[in-house]
Amino acid sequence: MALIVQKYGGTSVGTVERIQAVAQRVKQAVDAGNSVVVVVSAMGKTTDGLVKLAVEISANPDRREMDMLLSTGEQVTIALLSMALQEVGQPALSMTGAQVGIVTEAEHSRARILRIEPDRLKRHLAQGKVVVVAGFQGISSTNELEITTLGRGGSDTSAVALAAALRADYCEIYTDVPGILTTDPRLVPDAQLLAEITSDEMLELASLGAKVLHPRAVEIARNFGVPLVVRSSWTDEPGTWVVSPPPKPRSLDGLELTRAVDAVEFDTDQAKVSLLRVPDHPGVAARLFGEIASQALNVDLIIQSIHEGNTNDIAFTVTHDSLRQAEAVASAIIPALCGGDPAATEAEVMVEQQIAKVSIAGAGMIGRPGVAAQMFTTLAAAGVNIQMISTSEVKVSCVVMAADCDKAIAALCNTFNLTSSPYQEMRTSELPASSPIGHFKDATHHSVLPPVRGVALDRKQARIAIRAIPDRPGMAARVFQLLAAKNISVDMIIQSQRCRVVNDVATRDIAFTVAQMDGETARLVLEEARPELNCDDIVLNAAIAKVSIVGSGMVQQPGVAARMFAALAHHQINIEMIATSEIKVSCVVSETDGVKALQVIHAAFELSGDRQIQMFA
Repeated sequence: MALIVQKYGGTSVGTVERIQAVAQRVKQAVDAGNSVVVVVSAMGKTTDGLVKLAVEISANPDRREMDMLLSTGEQVTIALLSMALQEVGQPALSMTGAQVGIVTEAEHSRARILRIEPDRLKRHLAQGKVVVVAGFQGISSTNELEITTLGRGGSDTSAVALAAALRADYCEIYTDVPGILTTDPRLVPDAQLLAEITSDEMLELASLGAKVLHPRAVEIARNFGVPLVVRSSWTDEPGTWVVSPPPKPRSLDGLELTRAVDAVEFDTDQAKVSLLRVPDHPGVAARLFGEIASQALNVDLIIQSIHEGNTNDIAFTVTHDSLRQAEAVASAIIPALCGGDPAATEAEVMVEQQIAKVSIAGAGMIGRPGVAAQMFTTLAAAGVNIQMISTSEVKVSCVVMAADCDKAIAALCNTFNLTSSPYQEMRTSELPASSPIGHFKDATHHSVLPPVRGVALDRKQARIAIRAIPDRPGMAARVFQLLAAKNISVDMIIQSQRCRVVNDVATRDIAFTVAQMDGETARLVLEEARPELNCDDIVLNAAIAKVSIVGSGMVQQPGVAARMFAALAHHQINIEMIATSEIKVSCVVSETDGVKALQVIHAAFELSGDRQIQMFA
């Protein structure tokens, strides 16, 4: 007999008829010999309706009262579903987040779960009852016993956290699509259903806007090894399994307040090649990395800065063994990139051999704006200057001088209180043998996986460019400290490779993306600090889109990025920024090109399925 936690979203319980259908599905699971806990969201658009009522009363409603109001939505659903189960002969009991023992921070509207005290829930399960739990909510750990809500994706978070606390055999997330798809089926109707996906890949896709699972839920599943499956409420299809590496032992106390950084990683076998002042038009990146791929050279980090005039800079890193060949390819291609007359431009290739890559990694970085700033501050305090920055949702990497590597590692380990890196080696090579992906013994087997599992589009980002900021330790740290103080999360971060001297001071440009709703606030914060930063213009551009590919299989497979760039170039879509991590490549394009970019990249990697996905509203 298995212990299963099932979660049903608002669409799945949107009407009385749908609630009755859920009751039948739950009863089938119990009749099969399982113990079942059900977590539900508010019915349909109930939460939106409650928010509308609140703003009709107050333009700026109190957060405590909003939690009191919004928590009622799930309570309606749990009572109705419990009644529906009883009507079909299944003993059931509804419980609020507080009653089931979900204890949170005293932080209204975005509380994190501290612990779960499930003794009462377990007693009811032992009596053969289905326990129906209100998702999205908990109760504060203070003496005041305040009702709290968990913020966006809170019901997913509640379900996976309960599965972790109960040590459930698995957690099922029921939704209006048949599982995890290669992209948004509203934009690509023949998006393909995936049988499985790694938690690392899912974290990246969830953070890029894939709404089927919230990153916080994936983070908990990853940290505690909760087997997770996403399925349709309307069919009996098997859905998509989200598979995680074997978890390290960790306490359930502070369940969602795990340390932000679990690993400090480094790679000294890195060399950098920079192409400066190459033309800024479609096809440049495709041509360059197509040639690199044709030589079977593996590229690690790729950075394309914001343009200056009609030129741009592109930098990438390779192993030392590949450097001479990569430099030769870059030098040979410059005439072609510059229209056959390199003398007519100032384009050049620069090589730096004495570098190292240092990284911090951890699923706990999600939603914590100050972590990257803390890394940059630590490096600055150690006197380490940053040459390149590359970010993802679960990792921040910096290229530094090789001579600074040891002190950078020591300083970062001290800051984040680490003595080892528990999942430095946790990749697809360590998936459970029972995983549908299989069990690979070493990283060289990444090639058996498809290079790209999903393509995502984010049209809700804005880009800020800081021109000519002094190139010295501490400047990046200060920029992102200012933003973190305003609780502004930063996504892509790009530091230009071109160094310009302004008033006898060496300077570089820094560009980064934030949520559109934070764009103007971020610009104003930095404008106010401009005398301190001693920089030139601070420019906000909200007319951008970010398109990304994600896949563990791109590791050690040359040409994946080139294929993405070539698809964009073929359709005359210019790339404005590039940033990469080990399993993700992201490009910023113009807002008007966003949907088209998604569609052509999805087609380029042959991700389409053999049927159109049906969406249920």
